[in-house]
Amino acid sequence: MVVSHFLRWIETARVDERAAAAAALATAYVTRELPFEDRCSAEAALTFLLDDPSPKVRQALAEAMSMSINAPIQVIAALASDQPEVAALVLARSPLLTDADLIDRVASGPLAVQKIIADRPVVSMALAAALAEVGEAEACAVLVGNYGADIAALSFRRIAERHGHDARLREALVADPRLPSDCRHLLLVRLGEALKASPLVMASIGAVRAERVTREACIKASLGIVETTRAEEHVALVEHLRLRGDLTTSFIIRVLAHGKVDFFGAALVVLTGRDQLRVRALLATGQDLALAALLRAAGLADATHAIILRALKVWREVANGRRVAGAQEVSWLMLRELGGQSAEGELAGLVKSIHLDALRENARGHAFAIAAA
Repeated sequence: MVVSHFLRWIETARVDERAAAAAALATAYVTRELPFEDRCSAEAALTFLLDDPSPKVRQALAEAMSMSINAPIQVIAALASDQPEVAALVLARSPLLTDADLIDRVASGPLAVQKIIADRPVVSMALAAALAEVGEAEACAVLVGNYGADIAALSFRRIAERHGHDARLREALVADPRLPSDCRHLLLVRLGEALKASPLVMASIGAVRAERVTREACIKASLGIVETTRAEEHVALVEHLRLRGDLTTSFIIRVLAHGKVDFFGAALVVLTGRDQLRVRALLATGQDLALAALLRAAGLADATHAIILRALKVWREVANGRRVAGAQEVSWLMLRELGGQSAEGELAGLVKSIHLDALRENARGHAFAIAAA
């Protein structure tokens, strides 16, 4: 095809003919089928076709060139700014669009554009950060579902902070194994807030009981998060809980009663500012006086020291293979330090509730085992 003849011909050609011809010329250009001397003229013709009044013609250009690294950059840039059905092809696939190009379009484009960019086969960490910062909830849900996206922990946190109230996105985040543990806790809190404010829950059990039930459910779920959190993430999760005001004495005692000694150690590191290796050594082999000083430095009241030290001794024996025990046994021994079932006071009430929860959980597991036999 001679380019000069092509330019004269399209002035009178029908839309379908122009679209087919545009696709043929674009394909010949990106596959380098044209002689070198014709490429400059072909590039001029392709640029001229950007002004065609029919979106079908421009869409044909986009389809032919969207995946090629040989396409003229000015044509790709113009198509990326075209109407949605044309721009979508280029925004979704073109390797010529840089992160800067895509970030600009994320910041200024509508939801449809954000979703297309979030679903690209490869999304860089910088582009993912931009989507996390300014993207709408639906676009962030697409990003989280895209395993070709390199999402930093900070970007996950921004998505959770900005859109944690959105049920669909919250579900997608929780299902993502890349989600940091502190984000999981934040989403848990958001879910608790949503349930507590639900008209159905309020009408069924009332505001006061709804507050108590959701608080208890969040505490138990938080223990589950600790259980599945990798050791290297413990400090980050502890810091998150501390900043939220959720790293309470009762939560720390509950964590230790359930045998999360590594997490307990991370909490002591954060609360005392002591060296991590030193804290680990004290938990593993430290004497009572040294441990009591560490607990005092962490701000844990003297009244709690006896039950904490008792639990630590039991878990040491379990770790060394000298004893078999679980939360039920440990919480009972902690309660005995306070005087047993007859003990009164807030601390005794806390340990009793931990023990009763452990009894119920063990009984439930035993019942399931019997039913499955």
